[in-house]
Order: sequence, then C-alpha cells, then structure tokens
Amino acid sequence: MTYNPKFGEAIKILKSDAEYTYYGATPTNQEEFDQVHWVIGEKDGNAIMTTTCPHSEITWTKVKEEMDKL
Repeated sequence: MTYNPKFGEAIKILKSDAEYTYYGATPTNQEEFDQVHWVIGEKDGNAIMTTTCPHSEITWTKVKEEMDKL
C-alpha cells in the first residue's frame, strides 16, 4: 500500500475546500481515482458521500498534472 501526499496537495490546488476520502493506496490512475469517495453533504451529523466527483475542476487528468508539477 502506497501513500503519496502529492495527491492531497493536488486536490487542494484544484479546489481547496474539496472533502474526500479513499481506502487503500493513493490513486495512481483513472480507475483508482473513480473509487475516491467525495463528500456531497451531511445528514444527522454523517457525511453523505459519492464516488462521482461533484467538482468539475477536479478530474484525474488535472490531478495527475498537478501531482507531476509537485
């Protein structure tokens, strides 16, 4: 299992307030990126999550580009 802090840094560059989580290793491709859980709301103190990224400015291509710059 590999953790790459550049992934989180890239997300913050693209959208500083995006909330997400992922399980396992840091995503390294589109398929793994599609398994990231994005917070889209809250109900009764619990996060409502989806694996469909709700932020148009965050795509795997853009995240990878930012990671490569870091």
